[in-house]
Amino acid sequence: MPTILIIDDSATMVMSLGQILQTANYEISTANNGKEGLDRITGGLKPAVILTDLNMPEMDGIDFIKAARKLPETKFTPIIVLSGEADGRKRDEAKAVGASGWLTKPPKPPQLLYVVKQLLPVA
Repeated sequence: MPTILIIDDSATMVMSLGQILQTANYEISTANNGKEGLDRITGGLKPAVILTDLNMPEMDGIDFIKAARKLPETKFTPIIVLSGEADGRKRDEAKAVGASGWLTKPPKPPQLLYVVKQLLPVA
C-alpha cells in the first residue's frame, strides 16, 4: 500500500488522520514539524502523498514545501496542506511554493480519502 506522510504538531490531528488513512489500508508515517518530515524523507521514506499542517514550530508548512520541492525524492510528490486557516493569501502562498491541494481542518473522512486517492500516482 502507498505510504502517506502526515506532518502536524497536533497529536490529536495526527491520530485522527492516521486512523482514517489506516482504515482505508494506507501505510502512514508521521512527523511533528517540517524539519522532522524532511528528516524522514532524507532518511529514505518515499511517501506517495504528503499531508502537512501550515503552522508548526521549528519549520512551518510553507518552508517544508519549499525544501521538499528541492529534493529529487519529493520534487513531484503531491503535497496537501491541512489548515484551520481560511485565509486565501496563505492558500495562494502554499500553491505558489508547490502545494498540490488544500483541505480545511479537520477534513471529513470521505473528503480526505477522495483527495488522497485523486493525487496518488497511478501504479
